[in-house]
Amino acid sequence: MLFSQVIGQDAIKRQLRLSAREGRIPHAQLLAGKAGIGKLHLALAYAQYLNCPHRTDEDSCGQCPTCLQYQKLQHPDLHFVFPIVKTDAGDTCDAFMEPWREMILEHGYFDLEDWYSQLGVETKQGLIYEKESSEILRKLSLKSFGDGYKVMIIWQPEKMNAACANKLLKLLEEPAPRTVFLLVSEHPEQLLSTIQSRVQLIRVPSLPTETIAAELQKEGVAPQEAQSIARIANGSYLQAQKKARQTEEDQQELHDFIELFRDAYTVGVISDPQKKYESLGRLRQWSYEMADSKVGREKQKHFLQYAQQQLRENYIRNYAQEQLNYQLPAEHDFSDRFAPFIHDGNVEQIMNQLALAERQIEQNGNAKMIFFDLCLQMIVLIKQKKA
Repeated sequence: MLFSQVIGQDAIKRQLRLSAREGRIPHAQLLAGKAGIGKLHLALAYAQYLNCPHRTDEDSCGQCPTCLQYQKLQHPDLHFVFPIVKTDAGDTCDAFMEPWREMILEHGYFDLEDWYSQLGVETKQGLIYEKESSEILRKLSLKSFGDGYKVMIIWQPEKMNAACANKLLKLLEEPAPRTVFLLVSEHPEQLLSTIQSRVQLIRVPSLPTETIAAELQKEGVAPQEAQSIARIANGSYLQAQKKARQTEEDQQELHDFIELFRDAYTVGVISDPQKKYESLGRLRQWSYEMADSKVGREKQKHFLQYAQQQLRENYIRNYAQEQLNYQLPAEHDFSDRFAPFIHDGNVEQIMNQLALAERQIEQNGNAKMIFFDLCLQMIVLIKQKKA
């Protein structure tokens, strides 16, 4: 991967190139930031730049044998670690290298949910298991293919189980010569504090709206629409791509959000007993459908994150400041009717309940109980009066 192929992030590119040119290369760096802003691509471009024998001040040459191997993600000194779900295929990352390379080379920017979908395991949560630490040690103990650096890229290191994290810590404490660890994380605070203290943190910022809009236009999105989507994407090119596609799954999240609060309002506010009974039954069914194993915990968490974002947008709508709202037309239409019910008297409590449900799903709680309890909480909170 060339630096020129990474969208935006010019300041980070300059920082990485300068460290390579001056020979000030930390043995372990942590690139941290939200999903879809190019952290993994920066790590790949940096790894290629470190090892390119004909690099310029601006980029790798892109033509030498080393660059060609890096661009195919097949250089012998380039290694990857990423979350997996144990299957009959294997229980280490080596067994999943073919779909991993395909994910990067063909799909570009992606997140955990996309990766699990690529593996066909949307109903489970992946981990980096203890056995992977032994593989890391084995690979880094091998003699280098050339005179360059051995690079170990760990994507989503916060997904390491405790045993693996502790073994990685020992490797970071006693790094092998000419070995570089590049950790690519969305939630660096979840890493062991001892690991955080042994890596150089690089905060990768969100992408500017103008940069995202320009990239969308290159993909054929009309200028006005590209500008609108880029603004809603909140700095993530991945989210902009997903908004531009507006898949059936994206529309389903809005549908689920509307169903939850429509029926919670009916049960909590409407006086008609028959309507209350019917809506309560729909909420019970909604919670069961959300908890279905076919949905998967990653999609359940994604919905709860989406609901929190929509709650924020509806609260802001009450202040009639359109420039502060980030919604698509369908979301905006629903907010015309829903926003007055989200106010100072309940917004914080509703947000807390959604965040709590997300944490409980993350901790493998009983999804059916979590979502039905969320429904009951929404019934109480939606009828709260303004503070």
